Amino acid sequence: MITIGRLGRLLPQRSDYTDLRRSWRADVLAGVTVGVVALPLALAFGISSGVGAAAGLITAVVAGLVAAVFGGSSVQVSGPTGAMAVVLAPIVAMHGLGSIALVTVLAGLLVLLAGVTGLGRAVTFIPWPVIEGFTLGIAAIIFLQQIPAAFAAGGLPGERTLPAAWHVVTHADWSEAVKSLGVIAFVVALMVALPRIHRAIPESLAAVVGATVAVGLLGISVATIGELPSHLPAPMLPQVVPGALRDLFGAALAIAALAAIESLLSARVAATMAPTGPYDPDRELVGQGLASVASGAFGGMPATGAIARTAVNVRSGARTRLAAVVHSVVLLGVVYLATGPVAAIPLAALSGVLMVTSFRMISRSTMRKILTSTRSDATTFVLTAVVTVCFDLIEAVQIGILVAAFFALRSVARRSSVVREELPAPHRPGDEEIALLRLDGAMFFGAAERISNAIVDGDHPRTSVVIIRMSQLGMLDATGANTLAQICTELEARGITVIIKGVRPEHSALLANVGVFESLRHERHLVDTLDEAIDHARTHARRQPH
Repeated sequence: MITIGRLGRLLPQRSDYTDLRRSWRADVLAGVTVGVVALPLALAFGISSGVGAAAGLITAVVAGLVAAVFGGSSVQVSGPTGAMAVVLAPIVAMHGLGSIALVTVLAGLLVLLAGVTGLGRAVTFIPWPVIEGFTLGIAAIIFLQQIPAAFAAGGLPGERTLPAAWHVVTHADWSEAVKSLGVIAFVVALMVALPRIHRAIPESLAAVVGATVAVGLLGISVATIGELPSHLPAPMLPQVVPGALRDLFGAALAIAALAAIESLLSARVAATMAPTGPYDPDRELVGQGLASVASGAFGGMPATGAIARTAVNVRSGARTRLAAVVHSVVLLGVVYLATGPVAAIPLAALSGVLMVTSFRMISRSTMRKILTSTRSDATTFVLTAVVTVCFDLIEAVQIGILVAAFFALRSVARRSSVVREELPAPHRPGDEEIALLRLDGAMFFGAAERISNAIVDGDHPRTSVVIIRMSQLGMLDATGANTLAQICTELEARGITVIIKGVRPEHSALLANVGVFESLRHERHLVDTLDEAIDHARTHARRQPH
């Protein structure tokens, strides 16, 4: 239920800036640093998505500012990301550039709704192998998307990333490709070497500036970003056409899911890196939803929390939201003061930045840990990564979660058991007709066959009474309870008396609701102690004709 108090908790508060007096200098410095780092990435992701460099820059400014003020993390930095660029590229190819404003606003409203209704904590249910497999797949797609620019060739509209990259490589015009590949090699070399010289150097910006200067001095003819707007456009909500809305709703839903997942994962990682306390997942979704709505109104693209920029922000000493606000102000200064120099940046230089970024997204130690952990986790990780690259990002997360859930269910089911126990001594005539079964672990549909096999086996050819011990049963869901009701009904129909012993209090209501107790022959067949169950079972066993 949504209350006034809950809505108030999702809005900006004075406590967001409690530490500002002590940390404002560090926050300003961190904001400038992350702004410098974000500039080439914002331009590159805008181009990579097909929306354009200007849209990437606008998104970093507008969405970065709104998410900083309204989001649930004190140190999260938001803007265009590689994963979002991967999702947007086929949407632009299929529906055209004019669809982006509408799909951005619509996706933002869906994320906002998720935050208001309290769905922010759902990300905690995504297994670690799925997250890492998704990240690996995204990294591979980001790299593959740079292949056309690297070979000075246009992409194939509507073609999937992997076959499109292969087509570009096999049909390359090497007279043009050698120039753009040379620019990329120069950028990669600088980005690898500069951190070894001094860690404070913003290697991506320095590499882009160096490549731009080198291309200009040497007179190399390569494609550049081109003209950029020298101011932010006036905000304007997109025109809603019912037919277009129906066509784009599926795309907006996929974008919203990705924005929520990526933002919450980034905020969760940031909370472990920074001594600023926990984040509010629902408020984070509210902030990201508002950020995408604002971005779409200004002509930008959907935004999410950006883990790379957030990490730079934390490492630079950020403690409050002021750092992310300053980051947006720095980029806003670029829009109004430096669009001329930015327009001369070679596209290949930005592709080189993204290629290096894609490799840095991959953690070899994490991959090794997952691949050497369990077979099920390794399978989930690899399958999620393959589906991400070859098919669809959201489908990859869905399939990964389903596969992980299947393996988890199988693991729990293996730990569940149906054990036939011997009746305590001294034995009495007729005891051989009493089956004492103990349910351990979890009650699943697979337990039905185990119970049947335990009742009738070679050593017990005749059974007239079954005692089901449930005191050791740890987990019971509706499926398991319904299965138990069916088993009891079937046994009673065959003339076998069923006695249930030791129902745990937390299972009682569920068993009653699905009809387990009604399936028993008599209410006295529901007992609390084993002695009572055995004594009653012996009265039924003695009455059976032989």
